[in-house]
Amino acid sequence: MKFADLLLAAIHRSEIPLRFEPGAEEAVAKPVTELIGAWLEAHRPSAADSDFDRGQQALIDQLVAEIQGARNVPSE
Repeated sequence: MKFADLLLAAIHRSEIPLRFEPGAEEAVAKPVTELIGAWLEAHRPSAADSDFDRGQQALIDQLVAEIQGARNVPSE
């Protein structure tokens, strides 16, 4: 499943009275997705000098790809 689908489903289940407006879920999801992306990028190591940094960079790459919809979110 894609991150965007999970986020939209969570917004749809919420008590926010937006679900009757066309495109409302997407309008709410976009800044949330952008915020998560910026938060992930803030944790990206400036240089991959160690195994830990390379692992952290690989994880961030994977998570960014998931929130951008380029790959599915792993299930269990």
